[in-house]
Amino acid sequence: MIRPDPQFRVPVSYLLVLLVALTLLTGCSQQRPAGKKEIVVGAASDLTPAFEELGRQFEQESGTHVTFSFGSTGTLAKQIENGAPMDLFAAANVDYVDQLDREGLILSDTKSIYSRGRITIWTQKQGDPAITRIEDLMRADVARVAIANPEHAPYGKAAREALETAGVWKVIEPKIVYGENVRQAMQYAQTGNADAAITALSLSVVSEGHWTLVPEELHKPLDQAMAVTKATRMETEARRFAAFINSPQSRSTMQRYGFMLPGE
Repeated sequence: MIRPDPQFRVPVSYLLVLLVALTLLTGCSQQRPAGKKEIVVGAASDLTPAFEELGRQFEQESGTHVTFSFGSTGTLAKQIENGAPMDLFAAANVDYVDQLDREGLILSDTKSIYSRGRITIWTQKQGDPAITRIEDLMRADVARVAIANPEHAPYGKAAREALETAGVWKVIEPKIVYGENVRQAMQYAQTGNADAAITALSLSVVSEGHWTLVPEELHKPLDQAMAVTKATRMETEARRFAAFINSPQSRSTMQRYGFMLPGE
């Protein structure tokens, strides 16, 4: 018979890790009843407030829980290419969805444009309300301007296009602070790490601050598209959520956050 070593002691650190793990597992089981359906949606950061509301409505109607992974569209697309377990991809433009379609990573028949986004110039409520035009960002007292990284964030690309079309990019470029996504760019201005941000209308309308729309003709349209991924194991539920986003009920919610379909 093997007798336990009387000198053996279970490390305290191991016990603590085990205790935390059991606590998390218990919490998850309380929040997610066994067998409850769930889909994972990779969604552009500008969609955060609108999609969180729609996710709750969808769960109430369907019983399917929606977990969101918000981030820059380019980053999310790269994650899908690398096998991230997402059921639906809601991008901030159509280009990244088309790219995934060419790579055979989405269900082509589910691809649809669900909104057109707009960009704004945003400043703090206690900041300078006179910063309302692209040209105002050239002022000497505006030291830093935050935008999303245009290399992988469509809203950042639109911001740069607007600055270039207005003929002020070369003057403002040295002031630019890049956020990982449009939401982080706005947070730079909210926390005082930038004097202004070029951000999404959908984030501006739910914020406490001054904002003004950037004229649409200064940048290419931000036509936002979504599609069910080919790797999904919850195709029926993902298709159902995509249809829900484009339903008349959800359209009114999307419009409240500043999202319009082309032609609306």
